[in-house]
Amino acid sequence: MVKQTAGRDALGKFAPEFAKLNDDVLFGEVWSREKELSLRDRSVVTVTALAAQGLTDPSFSYHLESAKKNGVTKNEIAEILTHAAFYIGWPKAWAAFRMAKEVWKEDDEDGNDSAFAAHKKACPFEIGAPNDAFKQYFSGRSFLAPVSVKQVGIYNVTFEPGCRNNWHTHTAEEGGGQILICVAGEGLYQEWGKPAVLMKEGDTVNIPAGVKHWHGAVKDKWFSHLAVEVPGKNTANVWQEKVSDEDYAKANERRVK
Repeated sequence: MVKQTAGRDALGKFAPEFAKLNDDVLFGEVWSREKELSLRDRSVVTVTALAAQGLTDPSFSYHLESAKKNGVTKNEIAEILTHAAFYIGWPKAWAAFRMAKEVWKEDDEDGNDSAFAAHKKACPFEIGAPNDAFKQYFSGRSFLAPVSVKQVGIYNVTFEPGCRNNWHTHTAEEGGGQILICVAGEGLYQEWGKPAVLMKEGDTVNIPAGVKHWHGAVKDKWFSHLAVEVPGKNTANVWQEKVSDEDYAKANERRVK
């Protein structure tokens, strides 16, 4: 469910009913009907509709940011606005492009957007939003999308080429650990004191509690895996040192299948 408080924050006292409809109905109900349209599809529809009105205010910027978080790439937004330009008018498209360039500025600079678009199409699960909550434990950009948060936690984690997480250990008094299932691209998994293992689509790695390890993308390809949290008693994730550039390079050279 999409949670929104902008209505109440801005108009809660002045127009409480409007604020309620904005937060609870528009976002809480309409935007949350993912069985009918994905969040990405709703973002595309919304951005196109707002661009057609010639809006260049904070609401349009917000929905451009949301579109990016929901998986719309730089190449895709460029094609969407190019196509829309013939229907909404050239000046409106120019105005929309000026704002879109700022939102996708980072992707425009790294030149890696087309590869990301291809990876996203190949991945059967949503890529999700930038993994900002755990950014400090990753070298490079990663994305996170919850697949299941009930019974057993399952998350789709996506790594850009060269991205990997720190060495870490899953601890538990009983049970615990993690299962990784590659769903797209190619990645690496390495346990402390062992050679790195290459992971391709369909490959699975079982990680017992207490085993020090890291995982991430190979140097030249995107990588997505499902991370399955194995239930246990008093489970925790203990982050440790970064994987050095030298060790990562060796892992790419000496990986085994």
